[in-house]
Amino acid sequence: MVETRLNVAELDPVWSRICDDARKIVRDEPLLGGLVHSAILHHASMERALAYSLAAKLTASGMSEQFLREVADEAMAADLAIGRAARVDLVATFDRDPACHRLIQPILYFKGYQAMQAYRVGHWLWRQGRHDLAYFIQMRVSEQFGVDIHPAARIGQGIMIDHAHSIVIGETAVVGDNVSMLHSVTLGGTGKEEEDRHPKIGDGVLIGAGAKVLGNIRVGNCSRIAAGSVVLEDVPPKKTVAGVPARVIGEAGCSQPSVSMNHLLNG
Repeated sequence: MVETRLNVAELDPVWSRICDDARKIVRDEPLLGGLVHSAILHHASMERALAYSLAAKLTASGMSEQFLREVADEAMAADLAIGRAARVDLVATFDRDPACHRLIQPILYFKGYQAMQAYRVGHWLWRQGRHDLAYFIQMRVSEQFGVDIHPAARIGQGIMIDHAHSIVIGETAVVGDNVSMLHSVTLGGTGKEEEDRHPKIGDGVLIGAGAKVLGNIRVGNCSRIAAGSVVLEDVPPKKTVAGVPARVIGEAGCSQPSVSMNHLLNG
């Protein structure tokens, strides 16, 4: 029997590249060595590193970092889709955010990415019926990152939230894959109704800064919502809407608005 040595770079190229970035930071900026080693290089996988970092950020009086780390480890071990989505979100951020130059940056510094991964742990808890612990994570994410996502919301992968301040996503909201949104976006309700009351965002949608999408409405695949718009009605696929209230003003301008990140209203 011939033994073969497993190549980490082949098994998990995203994690391998993150570790390469980490070693470069330690070499170039030794003062960050302790942070980078504890957050990245001490861990055998991206999942373990995320569990460590999220626990360190979300710990609170009466809720130890060790306990939160165990919860995050449990969630990621039980649902491999969490780790897969974390990688897809990471690559999406790297591809779409011009301020992101290395894969390690979102894990260490970008609160939009960190908040999304904490949401994924909270969503797993919600699906297990552990609602109070899921609410605790929602609360701490809101307090630490300024991002308030209800743990029952259903969110796909390839999500990029740029700057991420004052993001609100309600309980019955659904967000598809490969969606990009900027700060101060609200996916909210319109009143006190308790049933299905939040927006359904399709795949490939780009939502501009400060946009409010309200009510149980559908935003079609690959559409654009202009910054500052208030959307109260369904948006057809591949269209651009703008205004208060928002109206269709033209085509989306490309096949994947969330990837191109073009917010200009040409013509």
